[in-house]
Amino acid sequence: MSAAARDILDTPALLVDLGKMEANIAAIAAACRAGGVAWRPHFKCHKTPEIARKQIAAGAIGVTCAKLGEAEVLADAGITDILIANQIVGASKMERLAALRDRADVIVSVDSTSNTEELAKAIRGGPLRLLIEVNIGMNRAGVEPGAAAVSLADAIAKHANLRVVGVMGWEAHTTSIPDPADKEKAVTDAIALLTGSAEACRKAGHDMSIVSCGGTGTLLYCVRQPGVTEVQVGGAIFNDEHYRTHYGLDFPSALTVLATVTSRPTPTRIVLDAGRKAMSWDAAPPRLLDVPNIANMKLSAEHAQFELESPSDTPRVGDRVELMVGYCDTTVHLHEEIIGLRHGVVEAAWPVAARGKIK
Repeated sequence: MSAAARDILDTPALLVDLGKMEANIAAIAAACRAGGVAWRPHFKCHKTPEIARKQIAAGAIGVTCAKLGEAEVLADAGITDILIANQIVGASKMERLAALRDRADVIVSVDSTSNTEELAKAIRGGPLRLLIEVNIGMNRAGVEPGAAAVSLADAIAKHANLRVVGVMGWEAHTTSIPDPADKEKAVTDAIALLTGSAEACRKAGHDMSIVSCGGTGTLLYCVRQPGVTEVQVGGAIFNDEHYRTHYGLDFPSALTVLATVTSRPTPTRIVLDAGRKAMSWDAAPPRLLDVPNIANMKLSAEHAQFELESPSDTPRVGDRVELMVGYCDTTVHLHEEIIGLRHGVVEAAWPVAARGKIK
């Protein structure tokens, strides 16, 4: 990053290296093509329509969202093929979902007959496409594999304004397995529960054209599983410290926070103007770049504090430093914009349009 580029940015600032991010997008798209699966990337890691457009331009078939509010932002931006990989519950959300369908082709996840009944009462017009969420080992949401999935598909089929089109699951419990062979087996076993549920539903006469799973932590394996039609890999475009260290993903890390040294009260202490309100520490700590011999680090609300193993007069007060983001999902939403740089030159400033869209 050039000195001129640093000079025009106030801090803290969220930066993305466009060359690295675009290389990661291309690598994910290529892995999906090689595996014969479609790519519907998760939006929650970047919350930025401009990045979603880059993913679609690289071959993504649409976008996956965690929340209805994210889907509304995408529809407002003209991106209309959207999977909400979550249950939509409650009267106010039913009204919003019904309105959203006027401008987007939405797919929604369900895992209960009560939610199915609620959707059936709220939805107007042509059938709403639904995916049955199946618990394939994460033990969060989802019906149990096999018979329970078929039973829910049967219940959905009773409603003319609903249409089951497949199943989805997330093999999150496999992501941190360190041994590659053990991890591949765990991913294979988990996704087999999903594809087996899809086959059971097909035998019962239901459309199972979509079998959706996968994330950054299983990218190398989920795209190769027979019966999978699309994957939701998202955060790999940034490959933050969490994905790099805990999931072993060997992609370039593209997302950083630019901060200013605001205090050097001792020769071993560095204080920055970016704390927990600029970067999260929940999945992995951010990593200070180009400053060697760090003994420990502490984040408070508005400051990062580093202690060095030995005295140093650099960096000095006023110097700019960068920190590799610990976890993109819980860092991006803290910022109003993402600054895109190419070869150290500012090329774009994108509003994080879905910031705060947690409803």
